[in-house]
Amino acid sequence: MVEYVVPAPKRRRGRPRAGESDARERIMAAAIEEFGEAGYDGATMRAIASRAGVDPALVHHYFGTKADLFGEAIHAPLRPDLALPEILAGPRDDMGERIVRYLLETWEQPDVRRRGVVLLRAAIGNRLTTPLLAGFLSRELLSRIARALEVEDGELRASLVASQVAGILIARYVLRLPALAEASVDEIVARVGPTVQRYLYD
Repeated sequence: MVEYVVPAPKRRRGRPRAGESDARERIMAAAIEEFGEAGYDGATMRAIASRAGVDPALVHHYFGTKADLFGEAIHAPLRPDLALPEILAGPRDDMGERIVRYLLETWEQPDVRRRGVVLLRAAIGNRLTTPLLAGFLSRELLSRIARALEVEDGELRASLVASQVAGILIARYVLRLPALAEASVDEIVARVGPTVQRYLYD
């Protein structure tokens, strides 16, 4: 009598195996270690997977891109890199105002503001957090703005924009300078937007 053995169904690549219920937590712990040691640019999804003892596809399954994983690892309150394509797709003449308005309107949300203040304080005063956040912003945000400008000094222009908006966020939400903290979003956009626009295109 011939016995037929039914082969086990193939596991889809990137799906967790039975008994891997803690894989997501292990990946997150590995990501924090890898980002801390290698920085944002130096960390790779493959290295994170190796630390966690999982297939690299499983890292993508749970977290998507490296930027997504980093955002979760630092509990990022907002993802300007995800909003950037829409901002850049709008009219060139008011891009400066769109950038400032997006950031301020997002930070006016209580949960974003609370988490954002914690992240800003850490970025300013923590020797590990500062280069990590700088690497993320440089790779995922500033370089993309610079490429969109299509000018030789695009990186400098994008960095000047970052310095302007970072200063506004720190002064308004961390230091809470009275006049700035009490000003409306519309007023700040009207005053700061043209400066950001000049950094971008003048």
